[in-house]
Amino acid sequence: MRRARITFVALLLLLPFVAGGVGAMMGSGILHPMRKPLAAEHIQQSDAAFARVSAKREDFEVQAADGAVLRGWKARPPVPNGDWVQLFHGVSDNRTGMNGYAEFLLRNGYSVLLMDARAHGASDGALATYGWLERNDTHAIAEALFATERVHCFFLLGESMGASIALQSAAVEPRVLGVVAESAFANLREVSFDYAGLHLSSFLGRTLFRPASAMAIGAAEKEGKFKAEDVSPEKAVAARPFAVLLICGSRDRNVPVRHTKRIFKSATGPKEMWLVQGAGHTGALGTAPKEFESRMLGFFGKLHEAKQ
Repeated sequence: MRRARITFVALLLLLPFVAGGVGAMMGSGILHPMRKPLAAEHIQQSDAAFARVSAKREDFEVQAADGAVLRGWKARPPVPNGDWVQLFHGVSDNRTGMNGYAEFLLRNGYSVLLMDARAHGASDGALATYGWLERNDTHAIAEALFATERVHCFFLLGESMGASIALQSAAVEPRVLGVVAESAFANLREVSFDYAGLHLSSFLGRTLFRPASAMAIGAAEKEGKFKAEDVSPEKAVAARPFAVLLICGSRDRNVPVRHTKRIFKSATGPKEMWLVQGAGHTGALGTAPKEFESRMLGFFGKLHEAKQ
């Protein structure tokens, strides 16, 4: 029994060192997520979705401030209402991951931009920085859109990483009237505790496995040349009073509800929060599709009418 206790204590003492080693190995990987190529079958799936609503797409390329070329599509419905929605996919995905959102928006008269985030899909970029560089990419995209289209309202819609980028983008792009963001993190350091805690408990990430978070975030900060606390949707919604509809599933283990609640509390503009019972990470549309569409269209519709 005594030997078992000693072994148990020794393991507890070793765990932080092991966690730190794992964090050090993972640090650079945070900024270099697996890239999902824009494969022919993905394009076919997108075209099928567009065809169901009689929409047409065209290639759209924008050069970011650092020279990276960002690639995506414009898609228009048969009878546009004048509003445009830029869609932001999650980490290690590409533009086609937002097909379902694009389809129902097009069906309801909204034109959409489906862009590959930097270091994702067919876009250039050596690093994915979760909003630090991407917010300025959105500004460049908006410049190109407004130079080529008559835009009544400009909205953003994002999922997970994309939601976090969308919120940070709206803080630096004044033409954004409203953002729908599902499963956004409060800031990069805060969400690192959830990942270090193996999606079981952020408490583990803050305590026993904190070295994993510290080493991983430290390496990412050094390579990305930013502070994790500044990659922050929470700060973004406080910096500019744009309208937000924040969504999170009650069973989201990747980015738990507390992140959405923190962002909602910090928001200074018109704000709505929808906690979707039974939904997991980015699962609102699949769990409650009719309510998802109703809430989103109602949110955009109010802003559209207010600008008339």
